Amino acid sequence: MAKRVVILDYGSGNLRSAERAVARVGADVEVTSDLGKAARADGLVVPGVGAYAACMAGIEELGAGPTIAERVRAGAPVLGICVGMQILFDSGEEHGVVTKGLGLAPGTVTRLQAPVVPHMGWNTVTWPGDSVLGAGLPAETRFYFVHSYAPTVIDAQAEAGVRVATAVHGEPFVAAFETDVLRATQFHPEKSGDAGATLLANWLETL
Repeated sequence: MAKRVVILDYGSGNLRSAERAVARVGADVEVTSDLGKAARADGLVVPGVGAYAACMAGIEELGAGPTIAERVRAGAPVLGICVGMQILFDSGEEHGVVTKGLGLAPGTVTRLQAPVVPHMGWNTVTWPGDSVLGAGLPAETRFYFVHSYAPTVIDAQAEAGVRVATAVHGEPFVAAFETDVLRATQFHPEKSGDAGATLLANWLETL
């Protein structure tokens, strides 16, 4: 039986492309703002594009924060994508303004220190040896990024039991992270072709 995946519609994210990508790997997918369905699904995808503060405002307006946090506490899988990953962290700083995040992963999202920002295009990712998302992906595999901000405090996250994958654009940053139930990518798997499909299939296997 196909796993039921909800893509959370809170007013931000590549909803339809994410829906197509997750359906491609065999899931029964629904895009919805219904928090009951989000709570009960086998897997929940939290997308996000644009500004951190705007995404958090959408989450708060929908009242989705407690639903996401409760899933994590209950051991129910969640996948964050792009700004949907960033808002899982403690906070995000944009233009000198700090916005509180969901606090489900340790760290702060800050502007990349790089000659060219945004970081836009294909880049390789270094996966930890015990990664679930990166399983079976060759080291030179590239994923598609579009972002100006990222968490960069990598050691603290590793110490907190978070498995961290990294990429480099001006400086190393968190390209993906994983706990037992909470997984997230800064890049867009739904825009990353076969590599993204492999990653999404790996995630589906955990549901």
